[in-house]
Amino acid sequence: MALLRLAPIRPAELTRPELPDENRKAHAVTTPTTPSAIRDLIVYSDEVREVLANGKPVVALESTIITHGMPFPKNVETAREVEADIRAEGAVPATIALMDGKIMVGLSDEDLDRLAQAKDVMKCSRADLTFALATGRYGATTVAATMMAAHAAGLKVFATGGIGGVHKGAEESFDISADLDELGRTPVCVVSAGAKALLDIPKTLEVLETKGVPVIAFGTEDLPAFWSRASGLKAPYSLNSAAEIGSLLKMRSRFPDHGGVLIANPVPEVDQIPRDEMTGYIDAAIADATAKGVRGKDVTPFVLGAILELTGGRSLDTNIALVRNNARLAARIAAELV
Repeated sequence: MALLRLAPIRPAELTRPELPDENRKAHAVTTPTTPSAIRDLIVYSDEVREVLANGKPVVALESTIITHGMPFPKNVETAREVEADIRAEGAVPATIALMDGKIMVGLSDEDLDRLAQAKDVMKCSRADLTFALATGRYGATTVAATMMAAHAAGLKVFATGGIGGVHKGAEESFDISADLDELGRTPVCVVSAGAKALLDIPKTLEVLETKGVPVIAFGTEDLPAFWSRASGLKAPYSLNSAAEIGSLLKMRSRFPDHGGVLIANPVPEVDQIPRDEMTGYIDAAIADATAKGVRGKDVTPFVLGAILELTGGRSLDTNIALVRNNARLAARIAAELV
């Protein structure tokens, strides 16, 4: 039986010119965490390459929020606002995405526009990353894949909106995000607004504890719940400054195989949607997804879209506010590590 060989999928409107080999080498940065086997796969932007070489703070950013989290052109506007927030805090943003068989660490304006408007961009977690690279597909990185790429690229801090976790009904569906495994194995500090509120947060906390992941609430003892400042659950730990978080990360890095740290940063009070109000929207959106047979990776974007409609757009405004808030904190934490 003949083997089927996968050919690179490069839609004409999305393909960008290949960088000559000498230019790719110019983009290389040698870091202690970059496996030699994949160094040629990582392409840094000039800005990121320069600041890494000079030991200055860099914050990794995921790309699924651009391709799967917000509609165009709001996705591009938000991405640029988040990058500006990081620069205002004295750090450099490094948005990570897969393009033309390479891991892009830092996107140009052209790359960002192209990714934001591309069709059929893969949503890449750990299991999908190598498929996208091998076939030349455009790929947007989830929390798990961004952590993988950030660590390989020598980045220690990553800002996102919220992590994935244990879905409601996981005792039957076994729908548990790969983000939790990645947090347990990859030494990157993830700054988020907690787990997405549509998840089973108590079970998510239990899994994180089992995997040895410290969960640190920032400036509060109540664990945040994405759109809401409070989940009603006490956070395992609480710290009140970027300097304290930096000290924790430095201590943790002294231990081998230490895995990641999750920072749960509550959305600003003026931007939150209170938990009591959000619960009804979430329950209705999940019921709609169940009735329509939505499964796997499609659940979260479907539910987020339904909640957007149910809240009349308020959930998107809150999402943007919390991502920007996380980016600012991540930049301050990154500055403590250089």
